[in-house]
Amino acid sequence: MTNKTVATNRKAYHDYFLQEPLEAGIALTGTEIKSVRASQVNLRDSYVTIRNGQAFLLNAHIAPYSAGSRANPDPRRDRKLLLHRHQIARMEAAIQEKGLTIVALRMYLKQNRAKVEIALARGKKLYDKREAIAKKETQRLMEREMKGHGH
Repeated sequence: MTNKTVATNRKAYHDYFLQEPLEAGIALTGTEIKSVRASQVNLRDSYVTIRNGQAFLLNAHIAPYSAGSRANPDPRRDRKLLLHRHQIARMEAAIQEKGLTIVALRMYLKQNRAKVEIALARGKKLYDKREAIAKKETQRLMEREMKGHGH
């Protein structure tokens, strides 16, 4: 059974050091799941917050379903994540102790259910980003050189 990725948050890989990726279910309405299946999702500035022992995905944009009625929910509403209590407790402790945040990395369909891959994240400083860009560029140059000399 393959997972169909419907959205990725490439910005998160650039802006954060990521640790402990975790799969979470997501509670959606009927028209939202249809939009997810049509890949009309944007996770760019989405993050996870924990309220009253429950995890919520904030700022994830799921476009209103075109064939839906006027009862389409707000595209940016807070959506509950389905996680085990111990997973939520561990993430909450990490946030409070280490000053980390939780970001959404990608949304995908697994056995027709919407799942979100989330991870604890520590923000990169500007010099870290520059370093990552420089590393990528040298890697690209090396690959280009190898390709040129390949037989």
